[in-house]
Amino acid sequence: MTTTLTQAETAATASRASTAADPSAAVERSVTQVATEKRTTPAPGIARRVAGAVGSGLWKSAAVLAFLALWELGPTYLASPSTRVFLPPLHEVLLAWGKLFEAGTIQGHIAASLTRSVAGFGAALVAGVSLGLLIAWYGRLNSVLNPLLELFRNTAALALLPVFTLLLGIGEESKISIVAYAAFFPVLLNTIAGVKTVDPLLIRAARSLGLNSFQLFQKVILPSAVPTIFTGIRMAGTASILVLIAAEMVGAKAGLGYLIVNAQSSFLIPDMYAGILTVSLLGLGVNFLLVALEKHFSRWRTAVGAAAS
Repeated sequence: MTTTLTQAETAATASRASTAADPSAAVERSVTQVATEKRTTPAPGIARRVAGAVGSGLWKSAAVLAFLALWELGPTYLASPSTRVFLPPLHEVLLAWGKLFEAGTIQGHIAASLTRSVAGFGAALVAGVSLGLLIAWYGRLNSVLNPLLELFRNTAALALLPVFTLLLGIGEESKISIVAYAAFFPVLLNTIAGVKTVDPLLIRAARSLGLNSFQLFQKVILPSAVPTIFTGIRMAGTASILVLIAAEMVGAKAGLGYLIVNAQSSFLIPDMYAGILTVSLLGLGVNFLLVALEKHFSRWRTAVGAAAS
C-alpha cells in the first residue's frame, strides 16, 4: 500500500512538473478534457428547442391542417352525393394530380405558366424599380407623371385583357404583356413610397459627411427603401400569377389556367381541383422565395439591430 501511494504521489509530482515546464501541454489537456465532458454530458436544452420548434410549427399550420381535414372528410360525411361530384375529397384530387404528374401533363402546364409569369414579372420589376427611383428622386418628374400613373393604376388589368388580345393576338406576347402591366404598378408605387419615406436625419447626416448624390443614393436611399420595395415585389409576384391564370383561361393551349378551364369543360372535376391546388402551391412557393430574397438584401437591418441590442 505504501509503495502504491508513493508511486501515485510521484506521478502527480511529475505531472505538475511537466505542466510547469510546458504550459501549452496543460492547455491542450484542458481543452481535450472539456471536449470529452461535452461529448459525454447530455444536452436536454437541444431536445427542448427541437420540441419547441415542432410545437410552434404544428401550431402555425393548425389552420391549414384543419382545412385539409375538412376538405377530406366534409364531402364524404357532410355533403350529399350530388355535391360530392362537384367537390371531391382531397385524396381523389391528390390521385388525379399524381396521374397528371405521371403522364407529364402537369409539368408542361407549370413550365408554360412559369415562363410567361417570370418574363412579365421580370419586365415589370426592372421598369417599376427604375421608374420609381427616378420619380421619387426628381420631384418635377413626379408632378408630371403622377396623373397619368394614377389613371392607369386604377384601371384593372383584366379589364384591358381584350385590348391586349386584340393588339397582340392570343399568343405569348399578350399574356406576358398583361402580366407585366399587372405587376408594374405595385412595384412602382412601393418603390416611390420607399424612397420618399427615408428618414431625413439619415440624409442630412450623410450629406454632412461629404457624400455626393450618387453615394447618398447608393449607401443611404436605396438600402433604406429595400423593405418597402420588396413589399411591392411580393404583391407583384402574386398579381403576376393570378392575372396570368385568368389570361390563360381566355385563350391558351397550355398553362395552369388552360388546364383548369379545360378540365372544367370536360367535366374532369378532380383534375380541375388539382390545377387549382397547383396554382396555390406555386403562389406560396413564389412568396417564400421573395421573402428569402428580402431577408438576403436586408441583412444590414438585422446586423444593425443585433449591434444595438
